[in-house]
Amino acid sequence: MEKACSAPSLRLPRRVAAVLPLLVLLALPAAAHVLNTDLSKLSRTEIFWTYLQLGFTHIIPLGFDHILFIISLYILEPRLKPVLMQATAFTVAHSITLGLAMYGLISPPSAIIEPIIALSILFVAIENIIADKLNPWRLLVVFGFGLVHGMGFASALTGLGLPQKDYFGSLISFNVGVELGQVTVILLCWGLVGRWAAEKSWYKQRVVIPVSVVIGLVAAYWTVERVFFT
Repeated sequence: MEKACSAPSLRLPRRVAAVLPLLVLLALPAAAHVLNTDLSKLSRTEIFWTYLQLGFTHIIPLGFDHILFIISLYILEPRLKPVLMQATAFTVAHSITLGLAMYGLISPPSAIIEPIIALSILFVAIENIIADKLNPWRLLVVFGFGLVHGMGFASALTGLGLPQKDYFGSLISFNVGVELGQVTVILLCWGLVGRWAAEKSWYKQRVVIPVSVVIGLVAAYWTVERVFFT
């Protein structure tokens, strides 16, 4: 008597199905940063930690669009080395525009920057769906989008302001906090999916495509909202 073929494991689709509603929730409006501290009374060390925390929370939990962008970068090639290379390009780029904007050398209008950020997420999500592998030119694309995202970071930081007693130090600590938030997102993605599913033959169909479709829909919604209703 022949043995019945065992059905393929359904654990991953169930996990992905559990994650997708969380991604949809990311489309909800985020709360704004609130700084209820008199910076003039803080030491340089206290200012450093204050802005480090602000940078981190600008990604987790407030930076829904940046979280989706990082997830989109990760899932096509779910190994740490490729995503860390992309993250490095992204980091260098957004550090440049964040610094230029905070020193008043550029003044990007949020009415243009925010829709472009949404479009950058949509672009990467679509690429994930149609591409079979990570293309080398993606680093250049990520760098370009990083320049735009840095302007978005600057908009949030401008609203908070920077203390005159340690302007440069607080700018650096905010940026470090942003990076820690991004690295946290990457490590969570690796721990939940990449560590055990990266080499599976069904990874593209069961993870990359459904997650990218949801992210793409959220990004498309954000784009329309930011262009026509903001």
